[in-house]
This record gives sequence, C-alpha cells and structure tokens, in this order.
Amino acid sequence: MNLMRFDPYREFASLPDRLFGAPRRNEREDEMYMAAWAPPVDITEDKDRILITAELPGFKEDQIEIQTENGMLTLRGERKFEKEIDGKSYHRVERAYGQFVRSFSLPNNVDREKIRANFHDGLLQVELPKREDARPKNIKISSGTESKKAETIDVQAKK
Repeated sequence: MNLMRFDPYREFASLPDRLFGAPRRNEREDEMYMAAWAPPVDITEDKDRILITAELPGFKEDQIEIQTENGMLTLRGERKFEKEIDGKSYHRVERAYGQFVRSFSLPNNVDREKIRANFHDGLLQVELPKREDARPKNIKISSGTESKKAETIDVQAKK
C-alpha cells in the first residue's frame, strides 16, 4: 500500500498541460512531481567545500541513491509503508511514505570527481569539495622601490 498526499496546487499547475497540450515536462521534473515527500536539507559552505545534510531517519545506506549527471546532484530513495497486520488498525499516519527525489545544481567550482557521502544516525552528508583552482588566493604586490622588477608577483594559496 503506497500512501500519496493529495496536492491541489500540483493538480492546478498541470491544468494547462492537460487543456492546451503544452510540451511534456522532462523526466527529472516528472520525478519531482511523482515524489510523495522530500527530506529537509541544510546546505552550508566554507572556503574548501559545500556540505549538503539531509534528514533521513529510519533509512539504511542501501536505500539511498546519490547520482551526478549533467551538472546536477540527485538524491533518491523510498520509505515503504509497514505491511498491514491482521488485527492492527492505524488511528493516525503522519510520517511520509513513498519515493523522494531531491536535485541540486552543482556549481562550477565543485570537484565532481571527489564528491563523498557519509550516512550516520539518520543524517546523510554529501561533501562537495571545491576545485583547487577555484579556491581564494592571496596575491603579494611588490612596490617599485623594493625592486626594479615590478612585474614580480607572488601568488600563494590562501591557508
């Protein structure tokens, strides 16, 4: 049994497609519309990396898929509804079930070959390290009185 939340706004947004035969959405947009829920995420950045942290309580590593393609990072998974047991009735179901899909545009300064993910205590952390050449650098300027070589500039990586 797969519970789906009714979203009247989503139905309203698809009305022009049905009425006027608007062009079909791409596959990624279809996935987003089909998703029953989306885990909350925090995105932080420092000089060396961008960190995406998603809350996925009750999941195991093998239930989560992380993919990069065409400049996008996509998180996918599914929380299945517990099987009904004879004699057991539900009085309230507030937890979200079904598929989720979250996609994020990858900035150009991310080193896509070094992306890493860690999952612990229901938190998925995806680390997006910045490329070395995209990190800030200090440029030392020499004065003309110190040396006749005004064109000497010392470029060092910021530490």
